[in-house]
Amino acid sequence: MHAEESQDEAPARVPMTAESIAAATVGEVPRLDGQVTLREYDSRWPEAFAREAARIRAALDATPHELEHAGSTSVPGLTAKPIVDMVLTVPDPGDEEAYVPALERIGFRLAIREPEWYEHRVLRKQDLGPGADSANLHVFPRGCAEVTRMLLFRDRLRAHRDDRDLYARTKQALAARTWTYAQNYADAKSDVVAEIMERAAREG
Repeated sequence: MHAEESQDEAPARVPMTAESIAAATVGEVPRLDGQVTLREYDSRWPEAFAREAARIRAALDATPHELEHAGSTSVPGLTAKPIVDMVLTVPDPGDEEAYVPALERIGFRLAIREPEWYEHRVLRKQDLGPGADSANLHVFPRGCAEVTRMLLFRDRLRAHRDDRDLYARTKQALAARTWTYAQNYADAKSDVVAEIMERAAREG
């Protein structure tokens, strides 16, 4: 069964434990053991996305795919880690041979594998150039509900300053705390993300 045929059966995302982080990580688990560094919005972030997107599209020319800029670096005016989040959809993320080798040739490496959650994969690339330290390339199946959610959240923050400011304040407060893993910081934002998404659903 292809990933897109079973995507609705994937479990809801829950905060990850040290054990689940280790299980999903390819290779050694990177520890943070400190605070998260945020930067003011940088207009070079979308430029970094555009450069990498062109390389990815060329590398995957023979593979059906779609690519979007997501995460905080995709929202003008929003403070963020200088890490460009990208969302790639392919027919079946579980078929790694169909896309991972091509992405490795342009500097990405497979970092996370979560087959039980929409067949999610993450590939990372360092040294993106001016303004952006690295990139996280999230891979999901076509038509994935999580991709829809991520892009709706991005578009909500782009269009609604109050929600964007709320999210920024939450991020800044959480970033000042000490975290064992970066994923712990990401999971701690879940409540405010849910609040914003509920408001978006009510308002259409």
